[in-house]
Amino acid sequence: MRWRRCAAENGLADACVFLAQWMYLDRPYAREVGHVGETAAVATSAGRIEEGHDVPPGVLTGVLHWLRMGGWNPAESLDTFRTHALEGAKYCVNDGCDVVGLLKEFKVCPQCKTARYCGDACQKQHWTTGGHKAECGIYRSVSLADEQALRRINARTCSSGVGS
Repeated sequence: MRWRRCAAENGLADACVFLAQWMYLDRPYAREVGHVGETAAVATSAGRIEEGHDVPPGVLTGVLHWLRMGGWNPAESLDTFRTHALEGAKYCVNDGCDVVGLLKEFKVCPQCKTARYCGDACQKQHWTTGGHKAECGIYRSVSLADEQALRRINARTCSSGVGS
């Protein structure tokens, strides 16, 4: 995720819009990595852009910042993000689960921050019989290795020090 912020800071438009969309949809780590702080001073057009979005104002500020950095139209992009967020989908990774809902309603595995579940029953079943117990360790070790590698890369390529 941090490499995407580095790419966005270096002007890659696709990285900017992906980071913005992932922040809007509350993907794991996206809001932390994409946070721009109060100093970004992203102006909204008389508050009209902010209306109707179930996203905290600070997150919306970051989303707007990254959309503008990538040269995207914030109003159109936010409408697309909102439509996608309100449609709902099958986000539970447990095989055979047919629960449809909003992404924010599905809980994230607290260890790997990758798998999402509709509830405790699906999470327990996927852990014991669905293979997540083995996958989770792999995701965690990859995340730690990626984080360490990204810190080295970011130290060399990103002047902002995001990875440190």
